[in-house]
Amino acid sequence: MNNKLHNPQREELKIKKYQEFASAEKLQKPEWLKIKIPIKNGAFAGTKEILKNGGLATVCEQAACPNISECFHHRRATFLIMGSICTRRCPFCDIAHGYPKPLDPDEPKKVAEAARKLGLKYVVITSVDRDDIKDGGAEHFANCVNEIHKIDGVKVEILVPDFRGRLDKALENLQYASPDVFNHNIETVPRLYKEARPGGNYEHSLKLLNEWSKCSQTCLTKSGLMVGLGEKDEEIYEVMEDLRRNNVTMLTIGQYLRPSKHHIPVKRYVHPDQFKKYAEKAKELGFLSCLSGPFVRSSYNAYEQHDLLFDDNKNT
Repeated sequence: MNNKLHNPQREELKIKKYQEFASAEKLQKPEWLKIKIPIKNGAFAGTKEILKNGGLATVCEQAACPNISECFHHRRATFLIMGSICTRRCPFCDIAHGYPKPLDPDEPKKVAEAARKLGLKYVVITSVDRDDIKDGGAEHFANCVNEIHKIDGVKVEILVPDFRGRLDKALENLQYASPDVFNHNIETVPRLYKEARPGGNYEHSLKLLNEWSKCSQTCLTKSGLMVGLGEKDEEIYEVMEDLRRNNVTMLTIGQYLRPSKHHIPVKRYVHPDQFKKYAEKAKELGFLSCLSGPFVRSSYNAYEQHDLLFDDNKNT
């Protein structure tokens, strides 16, 4: 392994326009983003212990999620499968990148066991990009879903990478499982893809969401957006329209928060009133559900978002 990829002192070499990022004027964080982080209590520690003992990673920890204290306190976590090293380097993301290790064939059982111990009714699984695997890791996702579905009454949401260059094979392998929600984040507006998501492709991500919706008529399709990267509200509305045209029925919209000076700077902090307008637009466009707010993330309150759509889940 090339250890230089993991040397923080060389981080500036990984991102184009680093000097521009590092020297960018910092916006003053508004009051609505200044939250009091709760004390890490026994429930928080218990969640971490279960995950640690299972040898499992979470996107909550790896991506520096601002909601980690709240979620771990309630014994919730979003599992990060296939390792914690990504084969891509998106300059908004805090997950490490480099050369990942081989897949752990026992990971699906480990995830299911952790879900049992945490008492989860709704399990969210995501992953790093694995461009080194022929199907991008789709079969591994399917294996995790199948193991979790062995737990009576538990539902599963998968938040998948784009499987770029492997779409047909990935969809074929994913059909061996039946997730309750298929989630893939569109992340930002097409104009900003080159800067914010250089390894991705806007049209390909739309195609992935659309193709899955055709493959599985019973599985809800979901996507997520970040705001604050330099987009305009009109562009956000256009992306929402594109998502609906491609059969996406659930949506999350949250504020981008810069993990470090080596990442893309925040270009604007969106007021909570504007997040309400996003949600109103989503309803107007026909989304079944939209969570929109400064601290909303793809899997934040995912159980509640899904639960609100189905009356028979109200008392689970």
